[in-house]
Amino acid sequence: MIVDVALRLEREKGLSGEEAVREASHQRLRPILMTTACAALGGVPMILMNGTGSEFRQPLGYAIVGGLIVSQALTLFTTPVVYIYLDRLRRPTQPVPGTKPVAAA
Repeated sequence: MIVDVALRLEREKGLSGEEAVREASHQRLRPILMTTACAALGGVPMILMNGTGSEFRQPLGYAIVGGLIVSQALTLFTTPVVYIYLDRLRRPTQPVPGTKPVAAA
């Protein structure tokens, strides 16, 4: 979702890759967190369940909730970074004004 919005912002508003991904992350953070929270809260009854067969369901609940939390944290931090690096590869950097370009060896 972040990448789709960032690409749209680059096309429509002419933002740089870094500005676009920052704005896209800001716009999409709440929907992403709400979706993950709903999915994670769906696994909580498995964790809290007592009764017949609960010893088999509790580890599954822990795996679901823990996996969603870890993957969400990794996604929220790595997606913007990877987007910026790929954007820099796609668009060669412009020389800084007042500096001499370095000749290739």
